[in-house]
Amino acid sequence: MSDLSKVPVTIVTGFLGAGKTTLISHLIRNAGGRRLAVVVNEFGTLGVDGDILKGCAIPDCPAENIVELANGCICCTVADDFIPTVETLLAMEPRPDHILIETSGLALPKPLLKAFDWPAIRSRITVDGVITLADAEAVAAGRFAPDLAAVDAQRAADPSIDHETPLSEVFEDQLACADMVLLTKCDLAGPVGIAAARAVIANETPRPLPTVELVDGIVDPRVVLGLGAAAEDDIAARPSHHDGEDEHEHDDFDSIVVAWGEITDPDDLARRIETLAAGGDVLRVKGYAAVAGKPMRLLVQAVGARVRVQYDRPWRGDETRGTQLVVIAEQDRLDPPAIRAALAG
Repeated sequence: MSDLSKVPVTIVTGFLGAGKTTLISHLIRNAGGRRLAVVVNEFGTLGVDGDILKGCAIPDCPAENIVELANGCICCTVADDFIPTVETLLAMEPRPDHILIETSGLALPKPLLKAFDWPAIRSRITVDGVITLADAEAVAAGRFAPDLAAVDAQRAADPSIDHETPLSEVFEDQLACADMVLLTKCDLAGPVGIAAARAVIANETPRPLPTVELVDGIVDPRVVLGLGAAAEDDIAARPSHHDGEDEHEHDDFDSIVVAWGEITDPDDLARRIETLAAGGDVLRVKGYAAVAGKPMRLLVQAVGARVRVQYDRPWRGDETRGTQLVVIAEQDRLDPPAIRAALAG
């Protein structure tokens, strides 16, 4: 790649827990000789995804090429965070061959596309493609509307009534901005669920999109990298619920960090998270736990009542052993005292 060529950037977006970090981990390990850099955008104050990806670092994507932006939505902090980060990556020797951007699960991708028109970077990078991940099981279950047909009928009967929730708008904006959809967790959805999810996605996208089924983030990098979409030049073809607004806010969502000491039983922690999520208010829980008597750190990832815990690496000598979990919910449905009592006891 010559110094005058634009560095391709792939934006990886998708709803909470759709598998973005798992996909990027796979791409890092199977880059096919590309030198990668990764920008991770977290929602909440505790970084989890960036640390996971740094654990996957290899010579073609060393740890210093993996940058975490945890100061808010990447498209709301363009001047302060995003542009300086991109400039730093482009100044590296050797320069990355390809940059991956993992957006927050709550991010709207279109405002981020607009950031690529900033004078400081527009002649140096291009959006190779926007990849939207959709959890097949969740989409098939109608998580974004209890009955899509009924909602469509109600909207047709009374156009002044808005039956959409903030979550559905995020999901629809992510689909509308995509060049490709990756349907994840297909093993959990099954053939019937996959067919239902495909139908929902086809109904929500403004144009036909290639949709690829995958499990555990495994996909041939040639399928998702090198699309050559130049998406920054095609913004008008990517409609959004927020078109016409000068900027967008994330006041529909809120998060807290719950921190305490060691735990004794990982299964009990998982049950506590499941019970908390059963109320329907909590969207996402992620973080780490220190288990008494165990040298390994416990990684915690939960989407709704679906909880995964696994030991990911030993605690380092410079770290204080403890438990920290980020809890994300829709605004006005976050009850910090109740959440802390439910998780930490």
